[in-house]
Parts: sequence; structure tokens; C-alpha cells
Amino acid sequence: MADLGSALKPMAQVSLQRLPRALVNVALPGLVAAGLVIAGPWLLDTYTLNILIRALFVAIAALTVDVLWGFSGTLTFGQSAFFGIGAYAVAITFTQFGFGPSQALLALAAAVGSAAAIAAFIGWLSFYPGSTPLYASVISLVLPIVLVQILYSGGTFTGSSSGLVGFESFDLSLESWFRLAGLAVVATVVVARIMLSSDAGRVLSAMRDNDERCSYLGLDTARVRIGLLVVTAVVAALAGFGYVAFAGVAAPENAGFVFGTQLVVMVALGGRGSLVGAVVGALVIEVASAYLSSSLPFVWELIVGIAFVVVIIVLPGGLFGGLRELNAAVRRRLASTQTTPSSPVTLATLAHTAAASDRNDIVVEVSSVAKHFGSLSVLSGVSFTARQGELVSLVGPNGAGKTTLIRCLADGRQRSEGTVRIAGHPINRLAPDRIVALGLGRKFQAASVFETLSVGDCLRIARVRSERPSFIGCSPVLALPPAARAVVENSGLVERLGEEARFLSHGLKQALELAMVLALEPQVLLLDEPTAGLTRAERQGFAAILTGLVARERLCVLIIEHDLDFVRQISSRIIVLHQGRIALDGPVAEVVDAPLVREIYTGAHSPVSTGVTP
Repeated sequence: MADLGSALKPMAQVSLQRLPRALVNVALPGLVAAGLVIAGPWLLDTYTLNILIRALFVAIAALTVDVLWGFSGTLTFGQSAFFGIGAYAVAITFTQFGFGPSQALLALAAAVGSAAAIAAFIGWLSFYPGSTPLYASVISLVLPIVLVQILYSGGTFTGSSSGLVGFESFDLSLESWFRLAGLAVVATVVVARIMLSSDAGRVLSAMRDNDERCSYLGLDTARVRIGLLVVTAVVAALAGFGYVAFAGVAAPENAGFVFGTQLVVMVALGGRGSLVGAVVGALVIEVASAYLSSSLPFVWELIVGIAFVVVIIVLPGGLFGGLRELNAAVRRRLASTQTTPSSPVTLATLAHTAAASDRNDIVVEVSSVAKHFGSLSVLSGVSFTARQGELVSLVGPNGAGKTTLIRCLADGRQRSEGTVRIAGHPINRLAPDRIVALGLGRKFQAASVFETLSVGDCLRIARVRSERPSFIGCSPVLALPPAARAVVENSGLVERLGEEARFLSHGLKQALELAMVLALEPQVLLLDEPTAGLTRAERQGFAAILTGLVARERLCVLIIEHDLDFVRQISSRIIVLHQGRIALDGPVAEVVDAPLVREIYTGAHSPVSTGVTP
């Protein structure tokens, strides 16, 4: 990242302080945990070691569920299937070909390759454009059921319902297996924590909070989710590989739906989104189940179930989730009792080198756009153009089709007929993330931000499309285009970059979303009632920001607004929509004072065709 004083990059840069102890906060607990793992065999009896080795491999599978569910928001029951793929890769290879170094490598390659290929296929089925999180969860639920049926029908090759047993495996002592499994868990947690806390890792949290906003920031969320599923599937398969290599038994239950549900329960019990909670939940359930099943064989499952329900009722976020919320509350309380702290923000203004362009350049071309829902026509024959440096207000009564028109401009799959061009490029049937690359940014009516991320991180996510984020750390510098930086400064967000977005006022959330959209450096800006719910002072400030963007940055702004006084103040042109058609299109004074506008808003309107401007 270039120095703040560098003039090579035409951007304003906002410096955010990051705690230098971040890496220590991950590495130090990891070293302590590794020390406990190494010392474990000297403190535990043989029976407990045997239980814990299995539990530790299960904990790795639970970690993959936590990454998918807790961090990216995809509830999955299918990680047990990938665990089972790794397990059977070992059992089938060693049963069919015997044990040896080459066979072990073959089994490892089969586990990793099969898990990755199946995960990529399942991801393609689950995260196609327009799919819902529920659909992805259903697909993940079906996967282990189908896999178990395949294992049952495999005959002697898979061992059918009895599984595979009696094959030769790695000759390691119990102590070595415990240290191997324990250190694998520690390494998985440390690597996952570093990556998930990085700039790239925060993209997953953004997708969990607001997948739609990510798409409208130019992120291909389906591709990210498929890639994440492949990685977690490989890790789960490696956990299954180790589990069966130690136990010497592969059973269909290792890949079943019940085991997949248990993994979800382990994560919920420990606290999703905490990583360590997933490990603790897995160890507690596995160890408790082992001891209770031997002493209370008929009621142990009931006892575990009641304990789980009690914990979830008392601590909905799980054991570590409750601790995390308590810690966050204490931090907020301490922050509120402090006197005015020194600002951790350093601002620098760099030269703006935006290329000059012809004031008459057309950047939005809409031709005969229509939208139908069955026999219901919402838009019909809508055609207009908008130029660079022009602020066009779209007005009309409720139900006129204004928001539908915005959706048709921002998502190529929305319109039923007609063509749309952005900066000379047809959007065809492109998804929103592809249209963003053409130079379009959209702000929603309700502020659409990432509630659990800080203000600074929300802005970082908006820059991911332009600047590849790091997978191992957090950059101390946030680079913003001048337009986005101006909004951050003028709205007061510059003093709250480290604060979570959910604690912002409604007006500041609106400003944050606008800054995020402007961070994309769009040529066309779509705004859907951005002043809804704002105070008069906030509306005046917003008006100044918009007119400044049009004048300085040469943006083309299309804004939906109901307040005709506000429209008169900011617009260079007004388009009136009525019953899905353009009723008027012309200069501000001509349109606002037109009799047809008063008739439309009072309900006693003339036929639309009489007021259409060619």
C-alpha cells in the first residue's frame, strides 16, 4: 500500500489504527493450547485419551460447520458427508490394496479429490443466481442421505450397513495419535482465525449480514460460497481420514444425516462464529456421550438433549457466544465513560485526477423497458436517456413503478422486455455484480449496510472489487475515492470508523451506505428514496452532497423521491411515472408546475398519453 503522501494513486486515504497485538492474540493462545495437547498424555488415562482422539477429529469437522454457518451464514447439514468421504477413502483403499506409503497417499488423494469435486458440484447446485439460504440448507441435508444409501448398496466394496473393519492402518501409539489430532485442531483454529480476521475473511461476515448488498458492491457471492464449501469439504474429509485411520472402522453413520445434525448442535452449543466454541461443543458432547452411554445406556441421549436445550434457552448464542456478548457490552460501557479520546484517524487529501469527459455523454439508455408479473403490467414502454453530470429525479405516486424501474436498471434479470445500456454497454441478463463493473452503483431505500462490521470494514468491503484484500492480515490504510471520502468526512462518520454499523443512527447508516456505493467509483448512481426518515437538517446536508457529486464528480444520478420541494431543489431534470409509463419528462420548473403532476398526485388525472413528452 502506498504511503499517504504518495500522489501516484488518485485517492483519498483514511488511516485506521489496528491493534498490533492482533497476531499475538491468536498465536499466544495457540501456543498454550499446543502445550496442553503435548502434555495431555501424561495427565489423562488410556480410556479418556481414546475418547478424546475421536472427539478431536470430530471437532475439526465441527469447525468447518462453524466457518460455513457462523461466519458466512450458510446453515449446512452436509459436512458429515465429506467427513464420511474421507473416512471411506481410507477404509476402501486399505481394504482393497493393503497398507503402505503409496496406498496412504492414494487414500489421501482420493479423500481430497473426491471431497473437492463433490463440494464444487453441490455448491453449483446450492448457490445458483437467485437461490435462497433455505435451498442451500436443503441440498446439504439431502447429500448425506444420498451418500449413506450409496454406501448401503455398495455390497462388500463399502461393507454395506456393517461398514468396513479389520484393515491395517498406521502403527502409532495412543499418545502420538492424541498429539497429532490435538495439534491438528490447534492448527486449524489458528489458521482459520487468522484468515477470518483478515480483510478477505471479513467478506464472509459481510455475506452473512447482507448478501444482497455484497452483490450490489460487485462481489460474486455464489463463487465465494462455492470456493469456501470446497475448502471446508477438504478439511472435513481430512478429519474423516484421520478418524478412521485411528479407529480402524468406517461405518455409514460417519457420513449420515444424524452425524451432520450433531455437528450443527455442537456448534450451536459452543457458540457459532467463535471457532473455539465449536471445538468445546464437540469435545463436551463427545466426551459426555461416551461416559453417559456406558453408565446410563437408556437415558443418556435424553440427558444430553435436555442439557442442550437449557444452554440454548439461557445462552441463545451458545457458551462462547454469551461470553462474546458480555465482553462487547463491557467494552461499549468503558468506551462510553471515557472522555473525548484522541482520534485514531489520519486524513490526507490527494489530487483528484478524474478524466475530463464530454458533458453530453449519455451513460444511461433505456429503451421500451417493460415488466410483467403474469398478466399484471408494472412497467410498459419506458424509454429515456440520462447524461453524465445530470441529476434526474423519478417521481410519481405509490405504485407508479419507480422502484421496479430501478431494479430493472440494476439487475438484468428483472425486466421482461426492452433494453438497457450503462455507459454504452448493454446489461442483457447480467447479475447485479456484473453490472456494477459497468459503472453502476445502487443505494436502497432502507439503509443496506453490514450490521456487525465496523464502519471502516463496511467501506473496506466496498473496495474489494477494486483492491484484492489480504488473506492473512488487515491493512492499516483504507483507500477511498474522493467522493466517498467527502461523504465520510461531511457526515461525521470519520469519527466512528471503529464502531459497529448497527449502533449508528438512521441518518448515519444512510450516509454510510452512500459512501459504500461511491467507493465503487460509479458513473451512474441509483438512489431509492435516500432521504426517507431523515430530519430536515439531514435532508439539507444530503442535498448538498448530491449536488456536489454531480458538479464535481460528473456523476449521473437517478433518484426516486416523493418530496417535490426537495426534487425542485436538487434536480436538473424530472421524469414523472404514472401507471408504469412516463407521463412527463422535462426541466424542473416545467414539470413540477405542470397541471398533470397535480392531477396525478390528487388522483383526478387525465389520460397519461396527453401529457407525454416525445
